[in-house]
Order: sequence, then structure tokens, then C-alpha cells
Amino acid sequence: MAGSILGNRVLRKEDPKFLTIGGKYIEDLNDEPLLADALHVTYVRSTVAHGKITNIDLSECKQAPGVIAVFTADDLGLEPVSATFNPMAKRTYLAKDKVRWVGEPVAAIVTQHANQGEDAAERAIIDYETLEPLIDVEIAMTSTTLIYEECGSNVVMDTIALGIPDNTGDAIFKDCEVVVKGRFMNQRVAPCPLEARGSAVAWIDGRLYQWISTQHAQGVREEIRKANGLELENVRIITPDVGGGFGAKISAYSEELLLGAISKHVGKPVRWRETRSESMVGLGHGRAQLQFVTIGGTKAGRVTAYQLHAIQDSGGWVDIGTILAPFMTRPMSQGVYDIAAMECRTTSVVTNTTPIVAYRGAGRPEASAAIERAMDLFAAEIGKDPVEVRRMNLIPKFMEPYQTKIGAAYDVGDYAAALEKALAVAKYTEARTEQAVRRKRGDTVQLGIGVSVYVEITGGVDPKQEHAKINILPNGRAVVYTGTSPHGQGHVTSWAMIASSETGISIEDIDVVWGDTDLVPSGGGTMGSRSLQQGGAAVQKVSIELVDEARKLAARLMEANESDVVLDKTNGSFHVAGTPAVSKSWADVAQAADPTIGLTQEGIFVATSATFPFGAHVAIVEVDIETGQVTHRRHIACDDAGKVINPLILEGQIHGGIAQGTAQALLEEFRYDDDGNPITSNFADYAIISAVELPSIEVVHMETPTFVNPLGAKGIGESGTIGSTPAVQSAVIDALMHLGVRHIDMPTTPERVWSAIATASV
Repeated sequence: MAGSILGNRVLRKEDPKFLTIGGKYIEDLNDEPLLADALHVTYVRSTVAHGKITNIDLSECKQAPGVIAVFTADDLGLEPVSATFNPMAKRTYLAKDKVRWVGEPVAAIVTQHANQGEDAAERAIIDYETLEPLIDVEIAMTSTTLIYEECGSNVVMDTIALGIPDNTGDAIFKDCEVVVKGRFMNQRVAPCPLEARGSAVAWIDGRLYQWISTQHAQGVREEIRKANGLELENVRIITPDVGGGFGAKISAYSEELLLGAISKHVGKPVRWRETRSESMVGLGHGRAQLQFVTIGGTKAGRVTAYQLHAIQDSGGWVDIGTILAPFMTRPMSQGVYDIAAMECRTTSVVTNTTPIVAYRGAGRPEASAAIERAMDLFAAEIGKDPVEVRRMNLIPKFMEPYQTKIGAAYDVGDYAAALEKALAVAKYTEARTEQAVRRKRGDTVQLGIGVSVYVEITGGVDPKQEHAKINILPNGRAVVYTGTSPHGQGHVTSWAMIASSETGISIEDIDVVWGDTDLVPSGGGTMGSRSLQQGGAAVQKVSIELVDEARKLAARLMEANESDVVLDKTNGSFHVAGTPAVSKSWADVAQAADPTIGLTQEGIFVATSATFPFGAHVAIVEVDIETGQVTHRRHIACDDAGKVINPLILEGQIHGGIAQGTAQALLEEFRYDDDGNPITSNFADYAIISAVELPSIEVVHMETPTFVNPLGAKGIGESGTIGSTPAVQSAVIDALMHLGVRHIDMPTTPERVWSAIATASV
């Protein structure tokens, strides 16, 4: 393909492989010669949520069929490692003295075959002195039982309340005519990628080769290096196809970090894969944020003050979950609204549950859900339509940085336009009329309409840069090397389109390489919706520089002045302006550069700041007030991600995000009993959404280019989860407003809906 990339509906280059022969995942490495005769690792996991380990007896495990070796923390000489975000917290990769959540690895078993390890693990005898399990985040905040004694408190991060103006607390509401308070639980969810975690390692001449299902090969390489005490050049990370990550596969986990040491001890390559039940308790969870909101303003509908206290459940380790609230929820807490007085406080607390990690949106869906529910409560209190209240309070259109009261600098925004576009497609007025008719008739099935307007931050993880390299082979084909890592986002197609647009080389003749640190040693991976705006921008930058270098070579071949040589992108050839009959192809130029290697150009794109995609969602549901059953009838999404490179990929990302957001609003919740035992640890108990529960998504297109990168693109991967969740939740509640229901925590299951109706008072 040559010419403009914007708005061109090019099919995904990846699709033929995935739809025919399929991808190649960790479990498909049977033909890898370096892993010949690899042994299998199985982890023995804690069966209690909180306890001191008094004895580990693996003698029976050693006698089980196929067992080659068993290891504890002492056997491997493991030392405690400090948590990144609170160095006072320490733990070993295999629990040594204490366990802090059900599923934490305690021992490792090496067997000839994987199923032998599962059988042997059943023979492990581990004795515990059980301690009080702290599952509820509010109880954990004040408990004298400490999960990490060295921290002195279960509160592991508490940000100072950020208030604008300086008077904080109740003072910001002193002039409000109306003040409403709310308590919301943004519940814990499991990421549930279709491909569970897996990894394999081999040592070759003192160098560690590790295959791993990850979103960030280069970042994992640094973690693996540290865990094995190696120099960076002695670690090679190889990422095959990745069957979903959603943020939970950004970093390496204990199970992966230990494989190098285990392999060295047994003297053979080793492999590990987790079962689905292991994945549900071992792969990091998402959300789990308790929110206290206060919103105030005038009876006419103007919001003048908003306060959020977000209490983040970090789970059993002081991991990335610890900083989600202070560094992701807080900057976006103001949302799309012009509010004079703002205050946000965040508190991160450890509990005896699976650690929280980044999950699609990572702190931004939580911020949006809080303020959107607050706006609905405010509208209900003053008796106004929630859309009318939003219109009154939206930040006006801006095309240069807008400084929020809470300290973020949004790039560009036209929130009112997004809202009106979504409302028009939804036929909002007609839907309200139908709702009124159903209420008047006293229908069993009532109609609910939920609206959300959101803004999010993308590409904000430091450093805000990405690496790219392009090699034009002597035969004229191109290979693009990128530091981003696809796991369903269509990078191969998009990066080929960008390179094709600048070079004129057909996308069929462009290959994309990622996820091998020997081939791509530098890269920021894929997270935070950064890939296109930084990785794609890097490909574009290097492509332009490549054309400049190629033009010099073409001029030399044609004995012409460089300034007279042009690139014909339609044909992918260079010629002197005005004389296209005499030209040089990319193959000619590549051979002139180096007849063996071809022509290579590489570089780094550095973004000046993050970008702030925005949009509006309208959800329409039906609720059976006798059973509490919710049916999601329509979903209209206007998600502005700046300039669009490939509309099909854009829509796919929106659809996927809405599916996950709707799932959280209606179905999903990871739950524990009072003793900290997981009770939703498989797909029979954990409610995964399917096409049956989803309507056809109606995507409304809107493009407001950003100035932050030359593509004009912003992130889209997480927008669907940010806009859809509060819209669907609000739609369910809206269907019951006339019955006196003002709030239902997610998930809005039939049981919760029925209970809300039964206890409501008009």
C-alpha cells in the first residue's frame, strides 16, 4: 500500500496466520532445539491467606513418579527482595517464613512431565501458624495485625490530600447549596487472558535464554537479569505470540523469575505453565478500589466542589497496585468537568489477597467511574436530567493545553461535541420518552439510560519514548523492528501501514519484528495505550529519515543532485524530478548501501507529554424488576483517539474495551470468603462475559488530532473500559430511579438489583 494511511480500511496482516495455522505461543515451543528434553516445573502454593510457615515437608513429593528435584527458598538460597514502591516491604520469591495470600508460591517441583508435577504437589505437607486474614480493605487499614511487620502499618502509601484552593476538607463545600455523598466499591476483577502465563528457560554457555508470555520483553529482561545476578548482555528474552495480557503481563512474576535458578540447579532446560485456576489466583488482579465521594453545587445544577478519597487495595504485595490510585486515579479525578474546588486523597493498603496490578485502564476507569456516579447522584438530588447537568459543567472546547485544578495538563478536548454525537445516535430524547411511558404503565421490564463523558491519560509512563529500526533488504523487502509488543492490537498491520505510507513499499513486503531482546534491545513495551503514539511515531520518524538516506544513495547511482531526486510512493522508486522513466528501486538502493545487509536506519521518538483521549458513551438497558435480570440492549460509543490509522483496528479495540467494561458493570467480581479463600477461582464460578450478554456496539467516529506527536494519534486500547463501565452501571440504576434506588455497587447482578429494589424507599 502506498499513499495516505489515515482512514484507510486495510485488513490486518496478522489475520491469515491466526485464522489458519494459528499463533505460536509458549506451549507451542516443542520444536525449539534449545528446549529439547526440557523438564517441567510445578509450584506448591499456599492454601492459607495469612500465616507463619512452621514446617515444610517435601519428602513424599520426592518419592512421587517422575520427580527430579524439589526446592524451597532455602534450597535455592533465595534472599528477600524489596518492593519497588515501598522498599521496607520484603519477601522471597518462594515464601520462606510467612505467606500472605492463597496461591503464593512456597516450593517448586521439577518433573519429567507436567502432569507428574501436579500429582507430586498434592503430597507436599506445609504447616502454618495461621494469622488473622485481612480481606476487607477498611479492616486492614486499622488492624493491629500487620501483613508486613517492617512497614509498621498495612497502609503502605498515603498521599497528602491535594486541594484546590488551599482550604481543604469540608471547607470546600461551605458555599454549596446542595451536597451529596457516596460510597462506591470499584470491585476486584481477574484479567483472564485466554493464554495463561507460561515460560521456558535454557542456559547456553553461561547465557540465559528465556521465553515468556509478556507485554514488555525489555523490561522483563532487566527483572530476569537482577533475579539471576547477570549482566544484561547475558540475558535474552524471547516473546512468541501472546494470547492476551490486559496489563497483568507487563512484569515478570516469582514463577518466571525462579526458572533460571531452577534450570541451573538441575542442569537442564525447564518449562512452566499455569493452569486456569492457578492463573485466577496467581496472575495479578485489577481495580479493587473503595471510593468515598462528596459533590456539591447549586440547585440550578452547577457543580462547584468535588472531593474523592480513593482507598486502593494493593493485595498481598506492595506492587504496581500500590501506585495506581496516587499516580493514575488522582490525575484524572476531575474528569471532563470545570469544577472550581477539587480535592483528592489516595490511600494504598495491603490485604491478604492476590496482588493488584495494572489492568486495562489501570486507575483511570476508577477515576471516571467515581466522578460519573457522583454527577448522577448530584443530578438526582436536584431533580435534573443527568445529561443536562453534564452539559452545564463540561470544560469548554480547547485546542491547546488545559490545566486542571488537580494538576493534569490535558492536550486537546471537545467533550461537548462527543456527548452530543453519542446522544444523537442513541436518540436520547426518544429513549427518555419510552422510559416515561413504561414507568407510567408500571411495566415489569423497565428501561434504563446511562451516560458517561470521560477523559483519560495515555502514553504517560516514563520515559515517554520508543525505539524503531527499519532494514531494507537487498531484495527490496523491509523489516521494521519495534520496541512495542503486540498481544492483539494489530501492530504488524499498523506499523507496516506507517512505513508503507512514507516509503511507498507495499505493506505485503514489510515484516515487523518485536519481542526478542537480541533483535530489539531497546523498547518500552505495550501498556498504557502508548504503542501507536510512541511506537508508531518512532516508525514514522525512522521511515522519513530512511527515505532521506536512500535519496542520497539514489542520487549517487543516477549521478544526479540529491535535491533533484524524488520518491515516487506509488511505485516505490526514486527518480529525478520530471524524468520518471529512469528510476532506482528500493532494492537498487539497498544493494548500493550493502549488498549483503542492505540499508538500515534506526532512531528514537521522544514525546513531549502524554495525550488525553476522551469520549462519551450511552448505554441502554432493560431491567426486569421482578427478577433483577439486566439485559444490555444498546451501547453507543464516541471515543476520540485523535487521527485514526486503521478504523478496523480502532473499532476492534473499542469493542473489546466495552466488552470488558460491561462485564465489570454487570457480571465480574473476584471474591473471597472470610478466611481469604478464593471462591471464584475458575470459569465455572467467575462470570466471564460472552457475546450473548452484549449488544452490537454502535461506534460514533470523532477525530481531534493531538499536537503531541506527528501522527496526531492518541491511545485507544483502554478507552472502552473507561467510558462503558459507568455508563452501563448508571443505566441499571437509572431504570430503578422511580422506585427510589440511587446506587448499586458493581457488579449489578440480578441478586443485587433485586435487593436494591426490595430495600428502596421512594
